[in-house]
Parts: sequence; C-alpha cells; structure tokens
Amino acid sequence: MEKSEIDLLTGRIIGAAIEVHRQLGPGLLESTYEQCLARELGIRCLSFERQRPVAVSYKGEIVDVAYRLDLVVENAVIVELKCVENFHPIHEAQLITYLKLAGLQYGLLINFHTKLLKTGIKRITVAPVS
Repeated sequence: MEKSEIDLLTGRIIGAAIEVHRQLGPGLLESTYEQCLARELGIRCLSFERQRPVAVSYKGEIVDVAYRLDLVVENAVIVELKCVENFHPIHEAQLITYLKLAGLQYGLLINFHTKLLKTGIKRITVAPVS
C-alpha cells in the first residue's frame, strides 16, 4: 500500500475509534473497546482480524506464539488498544515489536482512557522488512 492509501486507511480507523469513544466515553475495559471498534470497522466495510496470533522466532526456531495483535485492519495496519492513564515508552516499543514480528510497517496506538480521544492516538511506522 502507498503512503497516501495508508493515510486514508488510518484516518478511517481513527474515525471509527472516535465514534466508539463518543458513544462509550473513557473508563471501560480494553476488551469492550476492542469489541465495539471491531463492530464499527465492520459498519465501515473495513476488513479486520481480531486477536491475530503472532509467533516469536529466535535463531530460526519458533519459541512462543502467546502474543496476540488486538486488531489488524485491511492486513496492513496493526491497531494496539490501551486503557491507561498515559502512554509510556514501553507501549510504543511493544507496537514496534509487533509490527516487526508481523512483517507490517504501520500501526496505531489508541488509548481509550482519555477525555478527548485524539490526544490518545499515536501513528507508528517502521522500516519495511527486507
């Protein structure tokens, strides 16, 4: 996908998240926001996968498949949801690692525990996997 297409896609995802936040407000569990965001993405005719398993490989051997990506939209953007007071560097590092493990470049970190959702959104891009 070209950057302009990714920008449009992430804009649509953010719009869906804003609608969920507008309807529910802050203070609920991450799993509730995930389920509602999935419904909103479906309403907007975006394809997505919830809780996609991601394997960890060490020196060519799979050592763990316990990690799950909250949402993968259009097989291009990982959406990592949080319900925390503030983002911490570990949240961004987690999404970067997920992107690398999944072989994707683009991610959104969305924190639903904010008064105004746009203050709780970070776009993350990593270099293409070669």
